[in-house]
Amino acid sequence: MNTTTALFYVFSAVLLAASFRVITARSTVHAALFLVLAFFSAACVWMLLEAEFLAIALVLVYIGAVMVLFLFVVMMLDINTDAMRVGFWKHFPLAGVVGAVIALEMALVLMGGFRVSDAPKLDATQAQMGNTKLLGLEIYTHYLYPLQIAAVLLLVAIIAAIALTLRRRRDVRYVDPSEQVRVKKADRLRIVPMKPVVEPAAAAPAAPQPKAQG
Repeated sequence: MNTTTALFYVFSAVLLAASFRVITARSTVHAALFLVLAFFSAACVWMLLEAEFLAIALVLVYIGAVMVLFLFVVMMLDINTDAMRVGFWKHFPLAGVVGAVIALEMALVLMGGFRVSDAPKLDATQAQMGNTKLLGLEIYTHYLYPLQIAAVLLLVAIIAAIALTLRRRRDVRYVDPSEQVRVKKADRLRIVPMKPVVEPAAAAPAAPQPKAQG
């Protein structure tokens, strides 16, 4: 057993342990931290498998952005998970059966779906390139249209999520951005003609004082 194989087993064991603690931890914050550890271990496994692009993407996107946002939301809202755990053991048998079926399907795919002998051979020029460059060439040449379609779908999903969660409050003043764009100088400045000298108003005559009676 060489060093790479030993590290693979170590990171895989940490990944399995962290994944198990994600679903068994009582604290939501602890579960999120164990999920960060699981992502980091998966990134290390991908580095050992020479898939550095996937490893870097996992660290930057999931650990650096998604999990930080998730931890911020969990710690800010202080969600009570006791009510969510009611009936956990009631649905545990069904969840175990579904998990076993998924594990069997993954085992069948891994055992019969990937063969190193069927992989295309790389020439001398491609062998000197890194995986990231080869992946970029494939995505932006052979898979350019599927990439654009996926980008459009993600953009539509983002806009739909914003539109569904948008709530306008009546006690807040709202300015239409389209009106701000179409504004003109005449709308902002209006000249009003005024007299250069304003004469003071005439004083009103004083009311007569009543005479005193002797």
